Order: sequence, then structure tokens, then C-alpha cells
Amino acid sequence: MNPPPSTLAIMRRLQPPLHLLRAFCTVVRFGAVSRAAEALHLTQSAVSKQVQELERWVGVPLFERSRRRLTLTPAGERYEQAVSALLARLEAATLELIASGEDGGALHLSVLPTLAARWLIPRLPQLRARHPQLTLHFVPYVQGYDFRSPELDCSILFGDGHWPGARAHYLTGRDVALIAPRAGMAAQAPPASADEVASHTLLRHVSVPGAWQHWAQAHSVAGIDPLVGPQFDQFETIIRAVSVGMGLALVPRCLVHDELRAGVVTEPLPGGGYTSDQGYWLCYPQARAQLASLVRFRDWLLSLAAEDLPS
Repeated sequence: MNPPPSTLAIMRRLQPPLHLLRAFCTVVRFGAVSRAAEALHLTQSAVSKQVQELERWVGVPLFERSRRRLTLTPAGERYEQAVSALLARLEAATLELIASGEDGGALHLSVLPTLAARWLIPRLPQLRARHPQLTLHFVPYVQGYDFRSPELDCSILFGDGHWPGARAHYLTGRDVALIAPRAGMAAQAPPASADEVASHTLLRHVSVPGAWQHWAQAHSVAGIDPLVGPQFDQFETIIRAVSVGMGLALVPRCLVHDELRAGVVTEPLPGGGYTSDQGYWLCYPQARAQLASLVRFRDWLLSLAAEDLPS
């Protein structure tokens, strides 16, 4: 059923033509009709008429006019802030659409900072080589699991793979390494056996409070207090703390390859790590499962995960 004419008229009035809004915002941006006219490739008269038409359209004065200058009214200032933000989003959406193609598209994702810096970003040239038109937009991780937002398509999360309403694919991180400072960096020598670990300062990650307890069970070691020791909120800072001699830590091996190769930290005990039930997972809502850009990114990530599996 079509809406009555009165409703259509109201809807029309609430949606001013785009060229009028663009003229208004351009005048505000440049502070003068003459400069706005140059930017829009129009005459000054045409721009002035468009701004005046917009004022008639909304029925509210947007500028206070004096002989030498235009000044926004309070209502005009609020309106310009809202309209300019909408125009920017429209331009961004259109650019994203134009940039997309059979092999392209944009993907909005969030990733834990340490994993992004140490595992994902060094591999992104491979993704670009395979899908040169695919564009990644990183969303702040604090929004990492708010899939109600249109600005987020998927996340790489740390956990056991169970998040309500999300599909999850394991990537990496279950292989946990026991790391220690290199020789001479700490006052205490690295442990020579699993039983000696309890005598060291044990660094803890806030998101994995049971790590040391699981390690102790895996190595049949008594005397480990999993609640004692400095606590950190990122593996990046824990690795750095170990490197300067603060203690021992349990860290996903995928995050510490570079430091181990460079000798910045060491693995004091052969086979001294353990296999965790937690790791890094690619997660997304079922509603986005067929998104072309997500499918390409997911398939590429899973191929990386397969490469990381122990042979």
C-alpha cells in the first residue's frame, strides 16, 4: 500500500537534494561563497542560490549574513556537523563499492594487537599478492565482538572457540612455549628442570589465569602457585618483561618466534611448554558467512593455519 500524499510530502521535505547539501557544506568548509564556487566548479551566484534554496527547503535560517561575511547560526552549525558526517560516509561507501570487484571488496575486522603485529601483518603481503583488490579496514579491538555494528565483519579472538552466535575457525596459539631471559640478563640462572620453575618469578596474563596451573599439571610439577607473580594484559608486554629479566612466562609460540631466533629470550627446557585448550580464532556472525571479502580472507587465513600445524 502506498503512503498517503501527505506522508510522501513530509518524506520529501526531510530529504533535501544532495547538491544543495553539498553546496552548504562546501561554503562552511571554505568560509566563503567565492572559494566554495571554485571548488564546486560553479558560479558564485549558483552556489548562493543553492544555499538559499536549502534554507527555504528546511524553513530554518542556516547563515547570518552581513556585508562581508557569512556566519553559521547555531541551528546551521549543528546541521552542518550532521550533514558533513553523512556525506563523508556516503563518499566512503561509494568508494568502497567502486573499489570492489570480483576479487575485491572491503573487510572490516578487529584483531588482538599482539597477534596483529607479530603474526598477521607480516603475512599480509601474501594476501595482497593473492587478492590485490581486497582491502582490510582494522576496527579498534575494543569493538572486537560487537557484530551488531555495520563497521565490523569479523574478529580474531582469543579463547576456546565458543562465542554465542558466532562461527569460529581455529587459527593458531595452542602451542605454548615456556620462555626465560637469555643468560646473564637475570640474577637467577634459567631453570635446568621443570621442578626448578617454581623458584622463579612467574609472569601471568590476565586472560589466561590458569596457564601456570595447566603447565604444572602437564609436567607433573608441585609447588606452583598460579596466582602469584606480576600480571600483564598483553603478551607483547610479557615477552618484553621476560627479555629484560623479570621472570619466566608462558606465551603462544606463534608470538615469540622472532625473539627465540634472535636469542632475546630462550626456551630453557626442551619440550618445556604445553598444549593449551585456548588459542586464536577467526569469528564472524552467520549472517556474514557468505560475504565475498570474508570468504576470501577466511580461506587465506585457514591456509596459513594449516601451514602452522606441527608436521
